[in-house]
Amino acid sequence: MSGFDVAAANRLLAERFAPWVQDLGLAVEAVEPGRVRMRLPFSERLSRFGGMVSGQALMAVADTSMVFAIAAKAGQFQDCATVGQTTSFFRAAAGTDVLCDTRLVKFGRTLCFGEAMLFGADRPGDPVAQATMTYALAAPR
Repeated sequence: MSGFDVAAANRLLAERFAPWVQDLGLAVEAVEPGRVRMRLPFSERLSRFGGMVSGQALMAVADTSMVFAIAAKAGQFQDCATVGQTTSFFRAAAGTDVLCDTRLVKFGRTLCFGEAMLFGADRPGDPVAQATMTYALAAPR
């Protein structure tokens, strides 16, 4: 069993991420090897007209969650960097928290590939968006 659990993930979020990412109010809710669930609490500050959560906020959650999926697979924080992200938007999430389920598709020696599915908490079976991501792993120092 890995020492990287929900408590460790939330500590990582508080200690290693930029203040603007922390301002999103993200919370890690579930961790298993190569998988993570994050929650983005609804905020008017992240919304467009009609209370729709902005695409930029959704993309930030997906991007951030990938770091945690990698750490969950590695068992600890792994220095890494985003190489690419492609996001498809399916419908609006309005006036609700957003849940982001991220899983590693491939954990390679130098690159990792992942997928994030985002759902409104009010309709957990109906996706809001999907992101595919590629991350580079830093060489061990």
